[in-house]
Amino acid sequence: MAKALLGYVGGPDPRMLTEVRRLQQRVQDLESELIRMQAENDALTAVADEHSLLRSIDLDQREPALT
Repeated sequence: MAKALLGYVGGPDPRMLTEVRRLQQRVQDLESELIRMQAENDALTAVADEHSLLRSIDLDQREPALT
């Protein structure tokens, strides 16, 4: 009976280990992609700030608002 229970409980399932490894690799890939996209977004934001329309407006020569 003990052998039957031990065989039933057994060790780790090779299919489960393979799936866990695959999922861990996928998580690492997604984390790398996230870091790359965050760096790209930061670079694009910096470029956009440099060419912002609001920065080109001279506040000393603004026109009065219509009332």
